[in-house]
Amino acid sequence: MFKRISVIAILVVSIFASCEDKKTSNEKNSENTSKAVKNSTKNEDSAKTKIDSAKIENEEEKALTEKDTAFPIPQEQLIPFLTEYGKKNPENKVRITTSFGAFEVTLYRDTPLHRANFIMLVKNDYFNQTYFHRVAENFVIQGGNSDNASTNKKRHKIGDYLIPNELNAGHRHNRGAFSAAKYAEQNTSKASSPFEFFVVLSPNGSHHLDDEHTVFGYVSKGMDVVDKISKVKTGPSEWPIDNIEMQVELID
Repeated sequence: MFKRISVIAILVVSIFASCEDKKTSNEKNSENTSKAVKNSTKNEDSAKTKIDSAKIENEEEKALTEKDTAFPIPQEQLIPFLTEYGKKNPENKVRITTSFGAFEVTLYRDTPLHRANFIMLVKNDYFNQTYFHRVAENFVIQGGNSDNASTNKKRHKIGDYLIPNELNAGHRHNRGAFSAAKYAEQNTSKASSPFEFFVVLSPNGSHHLDDEHTVFGYVSKGMDVVDKISKVKTGPSEWPIDNIEMQVELID
């Protein structure tokens, strides 16, 4: 695994100022490490080198625009958009590949907004070159973020929105649960971040997260790979010392 070399950027999704998580990954507290899984950022403490990043970012942004002309998605149109998108895109299985190997995830159909959103992001290559940016041993591994400027640009291109919670489906945070991170500050509706997800590690589950985060899938194959990722060395912010890049694709 290699260090991603890119322009340093603090990733901020400007979805309603009151719902925004403005803590950097250096700010560690009990809520962030043991009780909640929040949308995350990384501070500017790692040295990076710029290598033709502008060209790469422009190509990624162009590809994103060409794949789906509906972007950006405004909040008030989100539910009808994702509902219709879900009808036209019924896939519910993905493969997530890392340097530690690959694991597969099956998405629940009774959390249709979260499933449709995730499939949409996969089809538009959002997750490729993002990282598993948080590893909390025996708790969760969290992915969908990076310290690349291109990730921030992708987020703004797609839109600044929150996914309404789908807690009524009743899925629990058992080991292997695939769940949505959220903005913890003043988020009384328990709405989800559209970009970040996490996998539960503990054999006993993490049931304090039930009724707080929407579980919208489960690891159906390759939990041993998830366990390998959970053992990597991290900094004080739980961000791995060596970036764990992912590639996400649909499978039959």
